Amino acid sequence: MINREIVEAFSAVAMEKNIDRRSLADIIKGIFETMILKKYDTLDGFDVIVNLDKGEIEIYRFKTIVEEVTDPEIEILVEEAKEVEPDLEVGDEFIEIIDIDTFGRRLIASAKQNLAQRIKDAEKEIVMDEYKDRLGEVIIGDVYQERRRDVYIMVGKTEVILPEREQIPGERYRRGNSIRAVINAVESTMHGPEIIVSRASSEFLIRLFEIEVPEIFDGIVEIKTVARIAGDRSKIAVISNDKRIDPVGACVGMKGIRIQSIVRELNNEKIDIIPWSDDPLIYIQRALSPAKPISTEIDEERKKATIIVSDEEYPLAIGKNGQNITLSNQLTGYEIEVLRESDEELKGDLLIDQVEGLTASTIAKLTAGGFERAEDILDAGIKGLKSVKGIGEKTAEKIISTIEVYFEEVE
Repeated sequence: MINREIVEAFSAVAMEKNIDRRSLADIIKGIFETMILKKYDTLDGFDVIVNLDKGEIEIYRFKTIVEEVTDPEIEILVEEAKEVEPDLEVGDEFIEIIDIDTFGRRLIASAKQNLAQRIKDAEKEIVMDEYKDRLGEVIIGDVYQERRRDVYIMVGKTEVILPEREQIPGERYRRGNSIRAVINAVESTMHGPEIIVSRASSEFLIRLFEIEVPEIFDGIVEIKTVARIAGDRSKIAVISNDKRIDPVGACVGMKGIRIQSIVRELNNEKIDIIPWSDDPLIYIQRALSPAKPISTEIDEERKKATIIVSDEEYPLAIGKNGQNITLSNQLTGYEIEVLRESDEELKGDLLIDQVEGLTASTIAKLTAGGFERAEDILDAGIKGLKSVKGIGEKTAEKIISTIEVYFEEVE
C-alpha cells in the first residue's frame, strides 16, 4: 500500500532525526489535510487517522443519510448506505473510507515532498529547543570546516559555529581536532537554527573552573567576578563558603595541577586568582596584584580609586599594554588611577607660584586664603576654593584644571 510506504519511509527519517512519533503523526495528518483541501476545497466532514503502529493512513468522510440527495458532498442516499451497512437509517451518519490512490500520483508525490520539508522544519525546531535549554553549557566537538575565519564544529550530528570574534586570538583550528567551547547563543536564521559557541567569553572561563575545581562545582568555593582579555590574561575573584577551605588554593590545586589544566585549554592565557573582599580598599589592592600599592584612596560615590605605587612597581601595576589596570577596573567596577610615588612627592612639594598658567593675581588671592602648595588646592576642591575671597566657582574650576594639566605635562 502506498500509505504504508509513506509512513514507513518517514518513520525511519523521523527516528534518525530524533522526532517523536506523536509529532510525526501530526505532521503526516497535516499534510493529508492539505491534500484534502486541494481536492475538495474543505475539511468539513473529513477526518484523517494516522496509525504509525500499523503503518496506515486512513481518511474518513462523514455524510448524512437522506431519502433524496441535494448535496452529494455531504449527503448519501439511504439505499446506497444500506448496501454498505444494512442497519443504517435516514438521519444516521455514514462513514465513507476514501482510498488514498484517488488523490492521484501527482498529489501524493507533492505530499511526500511536503512531508520531507515538514520533517526538516520539525528537526530545526527540536535543535532550537534543545540548545536554548543548554545555554552556558560546555560542548565538545570536532572541527570540520573553516569559512571566512569562522570555525564550524560537529557536535554529534549538529553543526555549531565558533565565530572569529569568539575565538581565542592566536589559536589555530585544524580539521578533525577535538575542541571545547561554551554555548553562547542560539539564533534563528532563514537557513535554520544557528548555534554560536565561544572560547573567548568569561562564561567559558567560569565553566572550565567548575569542571576542574570540584569545590566550585559543589558551591563550596564561589566565583564572585571575572575579568578577561582572551588569549592574554584574566583575573578571577573567589570566596569560600567554608572557612576551612582556601578558595585560591582550591582553584590552583596541588602543585598547580588544576590551574595548569585551564591555562593549557586557554592557549597559555595567564590567570590571576585573588580572594574576593567586600571591603573595596582591600579588594582593589588585591585586584592590582602583582603590584603592591603604597596607599589607596577611594571615592565611593564616584566609584573611583587612586593608587600610589613605587616607581619600580608602576609598570607592574599598569601591566603590558595596560592589561593589569584594565582588568582591575573590570574586576572591581572602580575607575582606578595609578600614580608613581615620585609624582606624589612632586605634587606635595610644588608651590602654587611654580605652577605655569596661574596669574599673579590668582596666586595672591590663594596665598591670602591660606593656600601655598598645589596639592592643598587639589585636596580642597572647588568647594574649598570658593571660600577664598575673590574666587568664584568658574575661577575655582579653572585653577584646579590648570594644576591638573600641569601635573600631567610634568609626568
